[in-house]
Amino acid sequence: MNLYEHTIVARQDTTPSQIKDLVEKYSEMVKKNKGKIIKTENWGLLNLSYLIKKNKKGNYLHFKIEGNSKIIDELEKNEKIDLNLLRYLTVRVKKFDLDTEYFSNTENKKDSNFKKNANE
Repeated sequence: MNLYEHTIVARQDTTPSQIKDLVEKYSEMVKKNKGKIIKTENWGLLNLSYLIKKNKKGNYLHFKIEGNSKIIDELEKNEKIDLNLLRYLTVRVKKFDLDTEYFSNTENKKDSNFKKNANE
């Protein structure tokens, strides 16, 4: 089985219930094709580097998937026609980094870095 990290960027005006539906829809698609979702992360609303279909921001969803390439083909085929999505990206990896959460509450990270520097 291959390991994949799959990121979806949804439109900025997508509601939380629509985001939940997107996660359920694509998770079910992976399970239907005999794959396994290891972890799902909602990175939230982030700024885009440039305008994409007149959107300045996007809702980022990140999946860690274990399965074969047919799963990714099926996901990407459906994501091409989904009007709620702006972009998607799939990367094959050798192993998952399940410990680090890159987009978790950034204010706590800044506070902990400040405290570390103050103690030194």
